Amino acid sequence: MNLPKLATTIVGSYPQPEWLIDRERLKNRLPPRVRAADLWRIPVPMLAQAQDDATIIALYDQERAGIDVLGDGEMRRESYSNRLATSLSGIDIDNPGVAMDRTGAANPVPRVTGPIRRISAIESHDIALLKQYTTRPIKITIPGPFTMTQQAQNDFYPSDEALALDYADAVNAEAHALFAAGVDIVQLDEPYLQAQSNKARAYAVKALNRAISGVSGKTALHICFGYAHVHKGAAKPNGYSYLEELEDTAIDIISIEAAQPHVDLAVLRKLPTKTVMLGVIDLNDPAVESAKIVAERIRAALPHIPAERLMIAPDCGMKYLSRETAFGKLKAMVEGTKLVRAELG
Repeated sequence: MNLPKLATTIVGSYPQPEWLIDRERLKNRLPPRVRAADLWRIPVPMLAQAQDDATIIALYDQERAGIDVLGDGEMRRESYSNRLATSLSGIDIDNPGVAMDRTGAANPVPRVTGPIRRISAIESHDIALLKQYTTRPIKITIPGPFTMTQQAQNDFYPSDEALALDYADAVNAEAHALFAAGVDIVQLDEPYLQAQSNKARAYAVKALNRAISGVSGKTALHICFGYAHVHKGAAKPNGYSYLEELEDTAIDIISIEAAQPHVDLAVLRKLPTKTVMLGVIDLNDPAVESAKIVAERIRAALPHIPAERLMIAPDCGMKYLSRETAFGKLKAMVEGTKLVRAELG
């Protein structure tokens, strides 16, 4: 995988078409942790094909915008985590549990009633579609073991750490299958490292290293303060309570939200061996950034990290934006990156 300097990518999600999913209902509820089949507009016999078509559209938009590393846009998911989390053994699908969301509200979650195991392919078969429709490098996202532990009701394991380690084994099996299918980067989504930083310090590094043990390709990890749409009106901290700890993991790339919260980028010095996927697109601002603003946000990182260890991305997933806004922001991100590349020579 040969990438240009300051390679651009998306974090994970891209807006799903209105004809595919009920976007208004999706926006007006907490992100689903359990299955939410009622959100789909397409009957089950035709749903997989419709999700394929939406994925092709997401790829097309990314290529038109000039993105270097493409994702599937998470078109098959009701949320970033529930597709994988509800496909494992040990989960009582019919009788969910309850856990507190990052907003402080109770949300139905997977209820763990037995050993967590990966029992079949979950996302690896999706890679063939991506490879059929693009020759660019591809990335796919899966929820990480720590976040899935926080998003579950544990009625089986003696401790959350024990649950997280079995989640890690399931993630590891899926990651191996994804690389075998031909993906270039597997990204673990771990927003709860920030939300539950004290718990994370107890066992998250151990679980994360177990989740990527022995994999054959590049790995990434996304950590953020939560979707801008979900946390409307809530001020975000301008620093991470859990970030430098990730230097002790075997993860190659750390993806951070930096634009909206105005994170002090000096913290990048505490990740001296990692490539950083820098969030330069504010998803709370409905206006499309100018290339100049994007370039300024990239330049702000360069005193703290060499360009060779920097990738460029939005702050977080873009699923709650309109397609027009999301595409405009991606296009601006690419144009701003080109300005900085030209300066670097």
